[in-house]
Amino acid sequence: MKSFINVQDLGPLDKALAEATEIKNDRYKYQHLGKNKTLMMIFFNNSLRTRLSTQKAAMNLGMNVIVLDVNAGAWKLETERGVIMDGDKSEHLLEAIPVMGCYCDLIGVRSFAGLTDREYDYAETVLHQFIKYSGRPVFAMETATVHPLQAFADLITIEEHKTVERPKVVLTWAPHCRALPQAVPNSFAEWMNAAEDVDLVITHPKGYELDPKFVGNARVEYDQKKAFEGADFIYAKNWSNPGVTCPEDYGKITCEDRSWTVDTEHMSWTNNGKFMHCLPVRRNLIVTDDVIESENSLVIPEAANREISCSVVLKRMLEALVTGASK
Repeated sequence: MKSFINVQDLGPLDKALAEATEIKNDRYKYQHLGKNKTLMMIFFNNSLRTRLSTQKAAMNLGMNVIVLDVNAGAWKLETERGVIMDGDKSEHLLEAIPVMGCYCDLIGVRSFAGLTDREYDYAETVLHQFIKYSGRPVFAMETATVHPLQAFADLITIEEHKTVERPKVVLTWAPHCRALPQAVPNSFAEWMNAAEDVDLVITHPKGYELDPKFVGNARVEYDQKKAFEGADFIYAKNWSNPGVTCPEDYGKITCEDRSWTVDTEHMSWTNNGKFMHCLPVRRNLIVTDDVIESENSLVIPEAANREISCSVVLKRMLEALVTGASK
């Protein structure tokens, strides 16, 4: 596996889930794969779970780790070609990327959406520059449009806690005070569709439709109560307007309806449903205290599984390095 961005990069999900279980039972089993190998983690944005879980996974596999915060301690980077660099940006990404590649074996990139230019964001310009110019395998630690490590961890969590063979999983929009990207809901929808043994429903206000390539075969229900009825898992997440039905609204907050906040009444509509969220979460805006603190809240096990999802991905990439070197 030379890159990891979407669910298709991982191959059959049943095998990936079996591998996740194996690694969870023995996190240090494959330390030999990472011996004398270096992971470089590049952050264009803040992180807590992604930073800690990815670094822990890499160390479990015996790797050295370099962490670069682009906005704290590095030269300011220009990302656009053709720009006259007479401002505050001292280095171009097209020189910085191959230099970074000289010092590592694998690269993880975290870069959020700008939420002003939909075409630019959905082209994943920054990530694809790393893939093209680094000369190293690259994986996404959240990008403008996807967060595959989170979605994989979500799938692992659902598999571990489901009580029926084909659970009803609801992805629900919830209000927020800031405009957020669609990366987490995009990937969650994509991975739940790929899992096949999941009945996925997506609920949100009209106008907040996700890109059809991520929605896939999911049922879209604009009535939140109808969507929640009989649900086994509720995955709450805010996203700004995706601009699918109204391009000029891309990245904007066009709904502030607080009735979408997940509270005890909302959860009473479910089949004793489990609550999920990727974190960080704005309490009493996305979800109320009583719901996130309830025995049905999976936010901590879900976060813990970030280490496992990343371990599987890094293991696969390291195995590909070994195979490539032996040819």
